[in-house]
Amino acid sequence: MNHLRIRNLAGLFAAAFAFGWAGAGLWDTLGTLPAVPLLAPVVLAVIAAVLLGTAVSLRGRLRAQRERRRGARPVEPLMAARAVVFGQASALVSSLVAGLYGGFGLFLLLERMDVPNRREHALYAGLSVLAGIAVCAAALYLERVCKLPDGDGDDDHDRHGPMGSPI
Repeated sequence: MNHLRIRNLAGLFAAAFAFGWAGAGLWDTLGTLPAVPLLAPVVLAVIAAVLLGTAVSLRGRLRAQRERRRGARPVEPLMAARAVVFGQASALVSSLVAGLYGGFGLFLLLERMDVPNRREHALYAGLSVLAGIAVCAAALYLERVCKLPDGDGDDDHDRHGPMGSPI
């Protein structure tokens, strides 16, 4: 599984931003622009909260497991891998969505602010960009929490499986 890279997320954001701005300009020449839904930033913020909550929970459980605390709940490797994959997918999609809303919001701010409801839609688009950035940050944090420690030895008895458990 490849790690998320900030430059890849920024590249997706920039490409979607340009597409959103150009698409909004084209759509405006053909008719009226669609509304930015109020639930767009809310849904992205909920996804960011879920990712952050998962990361904090896994961090605590992994710390207790490493310190061999009594009564520590072990972390299933497959569950941790699923959480990381969910985080990566969420980060990639949210960078695209945030870029689209960012381009759309910039178009709304620069063109025809005299049309009713344009300020509200620009605000919702801006909040969507911030929530999308929060999703990317939470996904990067989740990935960092679940990262396996680097192995020092190449011996078969020093090998470790997922989440540092012995094979």
